[in-house]
Amino acid sequence: MLFPADVDRHGDLSAADVSRFLAAQLPGLSRKSAQMTACSVRSFLRFLHVQGLVTNALADVVPAVPSWRLSGLPQGLAPDQVQALLDACDRSSAVGRRDVAVITVLRRLGLRCAEVAALGLGDIDWRAGTVTIHGKGGRTDRLPLPVDVGVAVVDYLREGRPRTRSRAVFVRAVAPFTALDPGSVSCVVARAARRAGLGTVHAHRLRHTAATETLRAGASLHEVAQLMRHASVATTVIYAKTDQNRLAQIARPWPESAGRS
Repeated sequence: MLFPADVDRHGDLSAADVSRFLAAQLPGLSRKSAQMTACSVRSFLRFLHVQGLVTNALADVVPAVPSWRLSGLPQGLAPDQVQALLDACDRSSAVGRRDVAVITVLRRLGLRCAEVAALGLGDIDWRAGTVTIHGKGGRTDRLPLPVDVGVAVVDYLREGRPRTRSRAVFVRAVAPFTALDPGSVSCVVARAARRAGLGTVHAHRLRHTAATETLRAGASLHEVAQLMRHASVATTVIYAKTDQNRLAQIARPWPESAGRS
């Protein structure tokens, strides 16, 4: 609690009380949640001071939560974790075939949930082996259709997709058989992860997986940017930190003391 049990009135709140509260609460939160919490506490303290409910102006006690660009590390999944996701889907059922296809598309093409949900039957050119992606900001891109993606999608279309007038590739498993929305696409991954014992896994981690696997296979950042359909390669730079093989080539040896042999 922001107000300790021994504080009878708001006016008795001190900077130490605020600091103790933040030190107890913020470390367990994500960076974004910590930023929002700190902002909320700061606004609340300003309100209390303006209303005369606290004696001191304590808003400045709340520090800014650091947020450095490219400071994080994209968390992709290991190959055995991806396989565990796929194995957690019952391929003998219609839902299982759909989920396998969704996970395969997310992992191999690096799509966003909204892009998977927007994928239409007319977007797949089976003769040319390409798929048209409708991305952010009205952007449209055409990508090669990998064989394993095509196999998974065909298996779902033939044996799992219900009869419906919807032109969406992926539809609900129960009536009404309308297109999956982005939230449902994310839930497909989350449910498979729980069944596989992987804990909480969001669909966007499969996008990170596609990028990191492509980079580690020898692709350049520009090629990864094309796969991710980033507006600028500057957005793709963060994935360079995941390529341990190339980083090892430029790593400097650890300095040794002059007296040691």
